[in-house]
Amino acid sequence: MQLTAKASLTNALLISICTPQFKGDEATESLAELARLVTTLGFSVVGTQSQKQSSTQKVNVLGLGKLAEIAHLTGNKGEVEEQDDSEDFLNEQAEAFSTNIAASIPSDNLPFGCADVVVFDCDLSPSQLRNVENQLGVEVFDRTGIIIEIFSRHARTKTAKLQVEIARLNYVAPRLRETSTGDKERQMGKGAGETTLELNRRKVRDQLAELKRELLSVQDEMKGRRTQRSELFCVALVGYTNAGKSSMMRAITGSDVEGENKLFATLDTTVRALYPTTQPRILVSDTVGFIKKLPHDLVASFHSTLAEAHDASLLLYVVDASDPSFRTQLDVVHEVLEEVGVEDSKKLLVLNKSDQLSIEQQQALMEEFPDAMMTSARNPADIAKLHDYIVNVAQQDMIEEEVIVPYTAKGIIGEIRSSMSVTNEVYEYNHIKLTVRSNAIELARLKKRMLSL
Repeated sequence: MQLTAKASLTNALLISICTPQFKGDEATESLAELARLVTTLGFSVVGTQSQKQSSTQKVNVLGLGKLAEIAHLTGNKGEVEEQDDSEDFLNEQAEAFSTNIAASIPSDNLPFGCADVVVFDCDLSPSQLRNVENQLGVEVFDRTGIIIEIFSRHARTKTAKLQVEIARLNYVAPRLRETSTGDKERQMGKGAGETTLELNRRKVRDQLAELKRELLSVQDEMKGRRTQRSELFCVALVGYTNAGKSSMMRAITGSDVEGENKLFATLDTTVRALYPTTQPRILVSDTVGFIKKLPHDLVASFHSTLAEAHDASLLLYVVDASDPSFRTQLDVVHEVLEEVGVEDSKKLLVLNKSDQLSIEQQQALMEEFPDAMMTSARNPADIAKLHDYIVNVAQQDMIEEEVIVPYTAKGIIGEIRSSMSVTNEVYEYNHIKLTVRSNAIELARLKKRMLSL
């Protein structure tokens, strides 16, 4: 099975399955988010369809009548059975309903054959996916497939590519199938006695094993780099995808970190020094964004990336305060961070994109979240305020001590100025008396070096 859709497949019809546990505003918000996901993937949303079901685990995830309706929108290319007028069917139809998020295209008046791709806002089992594809005759995605495909396209570094490929293969493996009758024939030579399907599955297993070995090696390197940075105060930006973390990162570090108004524009952890620079330096890392129903394999694969958040001295929870659903998104962030073991770190809620809120809305949010900071990454005054907050928190963890450096100790004063904060200096006859602020490790290293002079 190939996750990447063909270039000609651009018009997507979104399907929501509403259950007693998943309905109302939650289902509506999730469907709207799915629309943003498929748009990020390059599809055009032509409409949405919804149906009430007792569960998404049924062999036929959609009722017969709804399938016939959707088949019409995909051009009747599949093998949908004839409708019947049985009591069960009539009851099913009474439970069915339709919605549309593309206001310009009423869902009850969509043109015949308008959809090339069907996307479900839930996870489908391999058999469900195969059944729906056979019945509709078009490519069908579930939510996990869409998210993994976006991750695949946006991964840039070796680490991210390995992590995403592992998740992609874990997703693809159970969905492999024979593509023709000939595939069922036994192969000769190497792997004799296996069908093409069995050979493909074994190949995927071998690839997964090799990728996991390679990822472990890369993770060891990442762990080494984090250990080297452990002496410095580190800040991690965490939050929902498209909350503005990369824009915030760019603003407080003066860097060129990529920031786009799309979901999962950032997958690779980036570490930069806070700007204007401080002594000692303060490091800031931008992490992968979260989303509802983030596939478990992706969470597992990105554990090493999220280790930046685990090791951080301060977490900035960045939310898009202009999004009415940001409270639910914040819950998702809490859940994922708890899963990777980030619980006791110092945190600050950053209500970002305040420039898109009225004064009244800002005041209401500050009353609701009195300990939060209202900011806009576009406002230099807000960035300066956030910079000062980070520096003040970092200073709380520092120790102030007095050191005496003889004039004969060449180079050591320059090193102190480059790695510590010098708050006072007094020049005396044969030495300089410096009052410095730094972390305990740096101060211990300095004292040891002074003893060797």
